Amino acid sequence: MNPKLDDLCINTIRMLAVDAIEKANSGHPGMPMGSAAMAYVLWDRFLKHNPADPSWPDRDRFVLSAGHGSMLLYALLHLTGYDLSLDEIKRFRQWDSRTPGHPEYGHTPGVEMTTGPLGQGFATGVGMAIAERSMAERFNRPGHAIVDHYTYGIVSDGDLMEGVASEAASIAGHLRLGKLIYLYDDNKISIEGSTDIAFTEDVATRFSAYRWHVVHVDGNDLGAVSAAIEAAKAKKDRPSLIVARTQIAFGSPGKAGNAEAHGAPLGKEEVRRTKEALGWPLEPAFHVPSEALARFRRSVEEGKERGTEWKARLDAYAAAHPGLAAEWSRATEGRLPEGWEDALPKFSTGDPALATREASGKVLNAVAGKVTDLLGGSADLAPSNNTFLKAYDSITGSDFSGRNIHFGVREHAMGAVLNGLAIHGGTIPYGGTFLVFADYMRPAIRLAAMMGLGVIYVFTHDSIGLGEDGPTHQPVEHLAALRAIPNLTVIRPADAAETVDAWRFALNHRAGPSAIILSRQKLPVLDRTKSAPATDAGKGGYILSDVPDGKPRIILIATGSEVEVALGAQAILAGKSIAARVVSLPSWEIFDLQPKEYRESVLPPAVSARLAVEAGVSQGWEKYSGSAGDVVSIERFGASAPGKVLMEKFGFTPENVAARAIALLGR
Repeated sequence: MNPKLDDLCINTIRMLAVDAIEKANSGHPGMPMGSAAMAYVLWDRFLKHNPADPSWPDRDRFVLSAGHGSMLLYALLHLTGYDLSLDEIKRFRQWDSRTPGHPEYGHTPGVEMTTGPLGQGFATGVGMAIAERSMAERFNRPGHAIVDHYTYGIVSDGDLMEGVASEAASIAGHLRLGKLIYLYDDNKISIEGSTDIAFTEDVATRFSAYRWHVVHVDGNDLGAVSAAIEAAKAKKDRPSLIVARTQIAFGSPGKAGNAEAHGAPLGKEEVRRTKEALGWPLEPAFHVPSEALARFRRSVEEGKERGTEWKARLDAYAAAHPGLAAEWSRATEGRLPEGWEDALPKFSTGDPALATREASGKVLNAVAGKVTDLLGGSADLAPSNNTFLKAYDSITGSDFSGRNIHFGVREHAMGAVLNGLAIHGGTIPYGGTFLVFADYMRPAIRLAAMMGLGVIYVFTHDSIGLGEDGPTHQPVEHLAALRAIPNLTVIRPADAAETVDAWRFALNHRAGPSAIILSRQKLPVLDRTKSAPATDAGKGGYILSDVPDGKPRIILIATGSEVEVALGAQAILAGKSIAARVVSLPSWEIFDLQPKEYRESVLPPAVSARLAVEAGVSQGWEKYSGSAGDVVSIERFGASAPGKVLMEKFGFTPENVAARAIALLGR
């Protein structure tokens, strides 16, 4: 230890943050200034990372859950030698810079996840820690530990107020995630002022009740912070929360401990006063002392040495366990095993009617033995969602050899944990719940789409067709809400065969999340001898049943359980000499990616009479039905009654659809 040099390094972090925020005239200086000391201890003395190889598989993960303090992370990344130049620090929050207002995954080297929505980083880190332990169980062998790293994070008062953090903390304690260590920036300030106005609970006692190891320290006492991290690492059977008492905007004579420093620059005069108080040169801005930089840049050589040492371990592992090593490479590179699609089940017309949630469960269990990366579960609804992998055990606090995760009634945390599993790498995460509860998961789904994570959501009980549970459980607006999220692929299959192709797409698609929307009620396996093959569903939309000459007067477009209804309406219209084409459109997003020629072959512009049929709100359907078309939809909440009764009462019958088609043609 060198106290003078330590102080210089810590103040370098602080003043880089202050100068960047002042130049941008936007940002949150208080948190980086207050947390700089404990962040320095973590990065200087504990964090195992390699600036030259930010994606090194066995690195420790660091999550800045308090993403508003992004300049703390950017300063650390620049100083420790990541590919983030001082010029980028100077372009903080500017167009096309690598230093956006909140950290963005995949945009800035060394940023482990997109943070900003409070609580999400905390909960996602839990997923990273689960992934580490699962991968260690799956791949490590005696004398050959290739997976051995920690998940660290800095969390704030705001993070711990958000409910998602509470849900995730409960999961982490239950699963005894001893390699999860969070530093709690306990500065007792939020945007509106002191946290005393809204947050007076005993956080430490709450986390102790969650079965976390909890310790209190002064966040500016480097020795105490270091000892606390050492103690946390020694707790193998509990995650750790280090409650570090800090002062927001530490070092600022006029704004230290003041909410004004939370979300606004200090101001020119206060910057001057702060620099004087810390003994920092007034000019130039963005000053980085050479002694401090040399200290930070030790990380470059240390990182290379760690990477080289790990590569030697991996080589020894490959020599001792070549099969496992090949599997490790495949999984961590995100490649699916050769021939996995051969395991997909096949469904045909002779098969009994099957709810698509049941078909999904059959697909999942059929491919699980081949796609060994699959890891997931349900928010206490596995029997309903059909998400349990029957040939495998459940993960428990003492045994991570299983592949089923029991998330409990914690949809919000489940969504974030799935993100953590995906970010960590080596797993294909999936999670199930009822479609109506996608609302609880929406922030995490949005972040998954933003980060381009290959998470798979299994949403069942997809319409009023679920029946007697009533409007609280009957999703009406949820398909439209999910379709509104950019880079989320929504797939609502019409039968068991289309469900197979929904999973085929989702497992192959690694550039964003997929939501598979499934029925509770049984649906017939469509007769493919009289219609297009189910594999055409892989194009997102296709002509399921056409008229003999291929020149329809009207096109019926449907998804999910309503495709059967559209086919019934087609038959009624045929009896009235009205030529109708039926188009199954399980995924708008996939269909929109097809060439224009294909899309127009399915929905010819010349046929303006189009009737869309879906048991949800009509929002968005005008894109396909057109200005001259119509939609059979539901524009109110559902009701409690048997599913078949509800479908009839709300007009989702062949007779009503045919009548609506005739009325449309008569306009």
